[in-house]
Amino acid sequence: MLKRLCSRVSAAFFAVVLAACAAPGPQPGAVEIRSGVIEQIIETQITSNQHAGVGAVIGGLAGVGIGSLIGGGTGRDVAMVAGAIGGALAGNEIQKKQDQPTPAQQIIVRTTSGVLVAVTQPTTPGLFVGQRVYIQGNGEGSRVTPQ
Repeated sequence: MLKRLCSRVSAAFFAVVLAACAAPGPQPGAVEIRSGVIEQIIETQITSNQHAGVGAVIGGLAGVGIGSLIGGGTGRDVAMVAGAIGGALAGNEIQKKQDQPTPAQQIIVRTTSGVLVAVTQPTTPGLFVGQRVYIQGNGEGSRVTPQ
């Protein structure tokens, strides 16, 4: 009798635990959308550091390739090292000139719950102070769009 009662209580306990684990949480890929009113727009720039170092690596590899065509023996080794260093410096400078900052806006929105949210995004024409907007997403992926 006691054994039967313990097994039923254990089964009920595990059923409750499993049901709690199966409760749906935030779905992956779900986008949070909040609404509010733009309070301020500040013009700014977004700098890109996505390709940092790529120019130096490509320039260094090109320098090694060109240096390997020069001379032979120790002279070739010296030419390869010099080519790698020179190519890396040149490639880095070329990349710096290509990576120009993107015009952007820092938009401060007061949500319907009264919270101020600041979102920095590439310039979106047509947004103005006092406009009702949606804030889509959260974190660095947030975007402000007109309602």
